[in-house]
Amino acid sequence: DQHHGGEPPEFDPLINYDHITKWRGRINFVDRIPELMRRAFAQLKNGRSAPVLLELPRDISSGDLDDGALQYTAARAYRSAGNPSDVTGAARALLGARRPILHVGHGVLWAEATDELRELAELVQAPVLTTMAAKGAFPENHPLSIGASGHTLSRVGASFLTRADLVFGIGASFARGGFSAPIPGKKTLVQITKDPENIDRDYPVDQAVIGDAKLVLRQLIDEIGRLDGKQRSSDVADEIRSARDAERKEWLEPRLTAGSTPISPYRVIGELMSALDRSRSVVTHDSGNPRDQMVTTYEALVPRGYIGWGKSTQLGTGLGVALGAKLAFPDRTVVNVMGDLAFGTVGMEVETAVRERLPIITVILNNGRMGGYGHHMPAASERYGSNLLSGEYARVAAGLGAHAERIENPGDVGGAFQRAIEATRNGQPAVLEFLTAEQPDYPAATQMLRDAQRELAGAR
Repeated sequence: DQHHGGEPPEFDPLINYDHITKWRGRINFVDRIPELMRRAFAQLKNGRSAPVLLELPRDISSGDLDDGALQYTAARAYRSAGNPSDVTGAARALLGARRPILHVGHGVLWAEATDELRELAELVQAPVLTTMAAKGAFPENHPLSIGASGHTLSRVGASFLTRADLVFGIGASFARGGFSAPIPGKKTLVQITKDPENIDRDYPVDQAVIGDAKLVLRQLIDEIGRLDGKQRSSDVADEIRSARDAERKEWLEPRLTAGSTPISPYRVIGELMSALDRSRSVVTHDSGNPRDQMVTTYEALVPRGYIGWGKSTQLGTGLGVALGAKLAFPDRTVVNVMGDLAFGTVGMEVETAVRERLPIITVILNNGRMGGYGHHMPAASERYGSNLLSGEYARVAAGLGAHAERIENPGDVGGAFQRAIEATRNGQPAVLEFLTAEQPDYPAATQMLRDAQRELAGAR
């Protein structure tokens, strides 16, 4: 009620959601509902991609409004191209670089600019590294892909990022943080963004273009054609293939095919990739080790075939993300990969999936502990086992009506996935509980980049 807030401290949405929304409004009169709804959707569809909030107080929601007052016109989305001189500057910088790299953020997905991204990458023969949220915006089996970066990063990605002389950001904020690869060394930075607040945010940007990624990329491709006139010939694809093959042989393949027990979580991820039609699937991770293992290992092939997220989200978010993905893509196989701790926080939502007939696959990597959390509470973990967990989650899921299996043998992983996929085709959600080893080993690449960044900061 806008007049009677109750006993303090009452909850004020406009204040509490200030830091995560780009626009906030409150309906103060019943007859303003159409006006403010249109305003909210106009804000949502335009400018930087972020949520908006429109509060409807209880006393307003119970008011009366004449049907004749509901003259609502849907808000439109508007796109802007970049300033031509800025586009020319960006094109010249890209063509003049010896070892450019395209650093792609999820703005490319919002702009539906994945075709233009691929065309640009092939035109200038530049390696493509996506952020965690943009994973899948560029096919990761493409000869120019060097994967995705998050809290973890492949050695190939780290190597090319370290040696690049120009980092060309497309729909990326260039923000520092625990879930983005740091940019080491002094490099030329070029940025395409529709949000001016991203420019010079955490790194000094040498050239920027403000505009919609799809429109600006088309401008850029045309301008490069005008300036250069031909596709670059380069051996960078061969260099990427050689580096990827070496990393796969040395580091990844032994984990993807490991026959040890408890099962390697990488074996589970490898079998998942083999079982899915990845062009017709949506996969997401959860917080913690599953996220960090999936970002560098799972090979995403199509836009929105992988939903990457992180930063301020809590354990268990992946299950809700998967339910939403199934609503958005009912004809795709939807999978979320989570740990036992994450399932413990939200596992009863499996009943929601059963009740609403949302046949998703939930993969639980059960290593019997809070993987990656022990060092936060070393004394309690050592003395009291505070980081240890127990339970048979497949039995819980079966009781909720899901197809459920508990898998202990690595040789049974592939068959379990096939049965789960078949169950979802018949409309039944599936939960697969794999007894896995605690294996928080990743390519050491991200830490290498952060060490290099600290050394450079110390030298200055």
